[in-house]
Amino acid sequence: MSTSVLEQPTAPPAPPVLATLDDRALVRRAKSGDLAAYDELVRRYQERIYATLYHMTANHEDANDLAQEAFIKAYHSLRSFKGDSTFFTWLYRIAVNRTINFLKQRKHKTHLSLNDLDFNAEHDPDLVALISDKTPRREAGLAELQEKLNAAMLQLSETHRLVVALHDVQGLSHEEISRIMDCNVGTVRSRLFYARQQLQSLLSDYLKSP
Repeated sequence: MSTSVLEQPTAPPAPPVLATLDDRALVRRAKSGDLAAYDELVRRYQERIYATLYHMTANHEDANDLAQEAFIKAYHSLRSFKGDSTFFTWLYRIAVNRTINFLKQRKHKTHLSLNDLDFNAEHDPDLVALISDKTPRREAGLAELQEKLNAAMLQLSETHRLVVALHDVQGLSHEEISRIMDCNVGTVRSRLFYARQQLQSLLSDYLKSP
């Protein structure tokens, strides 16, 4: 494994030739020991993996550590990747499963500082829309929205938090999420519906007109 993946927060720019290859070609080269090819895969997906894990953990350091662990595990498991799914889906599954296990282990921690909560709602238009359609315009609405969204998200189960992060934040389709979560599309839809209902319930006081 190259130190660029292990030690640096972002992968270095890939050689121009590698940047033109599709994922399958890069995986083949990485399996043959081409570390630069794997670094290109890291470069392509590190931001999306990190963003998903952050929305699951609400902690930058945890999300960064878990993302690095996922890429390292994927690298060491690369020979077991048969190409039955896309590399993207396979990688997401590794990262998500690792994070769910981490969150289960973290449940004994009852306090989470609001300083760790930075949901960046202004960059999540789907989640902003969830609230803005029912909320009057307010001078300081965004800051309050961010805080309350973070608190509400953390009250969802890991599974329901994940489906919101993947669909409403990352913009993945129901079909992509079903492959990542290893369930059928109907289950994804029902989980997403339930999660949104829960968020609306948790945010009910904020949604009411002043």
